Amino acid sequence: MGPRPNLAYEYKGFTPQWGWRVNPDKLKAIDEAGRLAWSQSGVPYLKRYLNEMMGAAMPDIWDDIPPINSQAAERLGYPTQKPEALLERIIKASSNEGDVVLDPFCGCGTAVAAAQKLNRRWIGIDITHLAVGLIKTRLQDAFGPEVRKNYDVIGEPTDLASAKVLAEENRFQFQAWALGLVGARTAHSSKRGADSGIDGKLFFRDERDKDLKQIILSVKSGGVQVRDVRDLVGVINREKSEIGVLITLEEPSKPMLKEAVEAGFYKSPNFEKSVPRLQIRTIGELLAGRGIDYPRLAEATLKVAPKAKAAKGENLTLALE
Repeated sequence: MGPRPNLAYEYKGFTPQWGWRVNPDKLKAIDEAGRLAWSQSGVPYLKRYLNEMMGAAMPDIWDDIPPINSQAAERLGYPTQKPEALLERIIKASSNEGDVVLDPFCGCGTAVAAAQKLNRRWIGIDITHLAVGLIKTRLQDAFGPEVRKNYDVIGEPTDLASAKVLAEENRFQFQAWALGLVGARTAHSSKRGADSGIDGKLFFRDERDKDLKQIILSVKSGGVQVRDVRDLVGVINREKSEIGVLITLEEPSKPMLKEAVEAGFYKSPNFEKSVPRLQIRTIGELLAGRGIDYPRLAEATLKVAPKAKAAKGENLTLALE
């Protein structure tokens, strides 16, 4: 600290060459508190305890948080996904509980999930229904279905008329939004690519300690015919899936319903109730709250976000721009 002539006084026979760090009264109080120790050479020093120290300042380079690898439990398959520990550190360093965290390009929702976990309010914005659907599923996987009561989604269809508008504007975004209504994720990484008859997938488990079982989903925004049901039956058989679901914006015809019934039923080994092997759900039914019928011992999307403790955040917003 350099020479301090005004603090160059004697205490217990010792006078520092450059002066003490504190005035005589404070030094005496430190000594009486048992915090002044003397070395064998007669030089005093201040006792410090680890639980009173904040630790070393965070350096500019953070190499203690590994990137998300192919085997990471939190990996969701999103190409730009960041480690949740990284976002937790950033949020802790720059905000307090109850503050608002804004992520205007929220992607798969790592910042949103970290903010929810750390009791921050949050606003997440993204341009695609694919991202918003993924975030909604991620929050449910991590915090349970009750978390849905804590946030509003702005910009996605809320009725049949707005669903039709989305389908006319962007079929791919309509597809991603429709899959989000049942908690599924799109099976496509982009708009391009060969049509395998699979638009989305859900997984469920109806036996403990057994492998996940698969639900295949196909989404149609218009022009549905009985052949679409037959094609989906073929996909179910090809993929060895237990259940297939056709989501349609239009009402199904009687021949379509008949074809679905003829696909038979899936019988769970632990549930008495059998469920239709091929199910047809209209957008209107999904908006009204009717979901997919399948055993619910446990369920998951393509990848599951790790469980997290429930947070206190309220009035949160997930927006499409």
